[in-house]
Amino acid sequence: MQIDFAASERSTVGIEWELALVDGSSGDLVQIAQEVLEALGTPDGREHPQITHELLLNTVELVSRVHHTVPEALADLNELMEMVRAVTDPLGVELMCAGTHPFAQWFDQKVTPNERYDRLLDRTQWWGRQMMIWGIHVHVGIDDRDKALPIVNGLLTYYPHLQALSASSPFWGGAKTGYASNRALMFQQLPTAGLPWQFGSWANYEEYVQDLVNTGVVSDYSEVRWDIRPSPRWGTVEMRACDGLSTAEEVGAVSAIIHCLVDRMSGQIDDGVEPGSLQPWFVRENKWRAARYGMDAEIILNPAGDERLVADALRDLVVELAPTADRLGCLEQLESVDHILARGASYQRQLRVAEDNGGSLQAVVSSLTHELRNGLSG
Repeated sequence: MQIDFAASERSTVGIEWELALVDGSSGDLVQIAQEVLEALGTPDGREHPQITHELLLNTVELVSRVHHTVPEALADLNELMEMVRAVTDPLGVELMCAGTHPFAQWFDQKVTPNERYDRLLDRTQWWGRQMMIWGIHVHVGIDDRDKALPIVNGLLTYYPHLQALSASSPFWGGAKTGYASNRALMFQQLPTAGLPWQFGSWANYEEYVQDLVNTGVVSDYSEVRWDIRPSPRWGTVEMRACDGLSTAEEVGAVSAIIHCLVDRMSGQIDDGVEPGSLQPWFVRENKWRAARYGMDAEIILNPAGDERLVADALRDLVVELAPTADRLGCLEQLESVDHILARGASYQRQLRVAEDNGGSLQAVVSSLTHELRNGLSG
């Protein structure tokens, strides 16, 4: 099977941000995505090209255009959010983003009418219906197809940094899970989701997809839902590992790290240097540690097995990437990582709000909607 990789300008960036729709009074999810999308649609009845549906009717997704800098992509997303709020505010509906909703029940949620979603749920059954989760996806342009898989492999080294920083799903169905990111372990239950295989060449990837198509696992490569994957249609590497981010500041911080890492690895390959990678068993352990312990995870840094507290590793990474961020125009966003570490990742803030309010998960939702509207300092 030949999988063409679209031409893309190096280190362009695009961001997809999934948002939950919640009742402004009760905090529970509401199933009004179709009404919102119809109100924002084109005159000929199609969806807005940048505000789209997702699996469940409690969700809309904001999709930035292709940009050269993270701040440009963030400005694009903020404009889209204001368009959504112009519809939802009069309805008493708030927007929220986290990896999971603190107390809503999966069996109460309605699925978006869509043939592709119907096939997915028919195959995955109970686990597919459990996918009441939200995330962000960051695309970075790759100027040479043969860079894509080495960069995917290299990004796995930084998986726990991004997972811990974005972790925002400590609750599930009203229960405190003991995990910083319950979403990370939920999503990997889908057949082609989870960590990517570490392939050595594009031909290996094509053989893999061909095997899945031949055996009826997928219809095409787009149904390979790895946490980090090449996106041949757009000519990008797509980071999908992160939980839904609760504020624009956090979207900017995480996107800046990803943008800088991919650009740096792309330059290394140009210089004949393969990006560093970790043994698959270390990658898997790092994912679990970051999902379980969040900022308190001791992560494995290198093939030798050296370990470091992920919060400290993130601070080191900010310093290390600062020259790249300055060149790419996202230094302010990168440096906001330190602000997030000081305030706590979203899962830490949610747990504090619950504790301060007698365990009230409605208070957690209220805090999340307030943060999305007003920012971390609001």
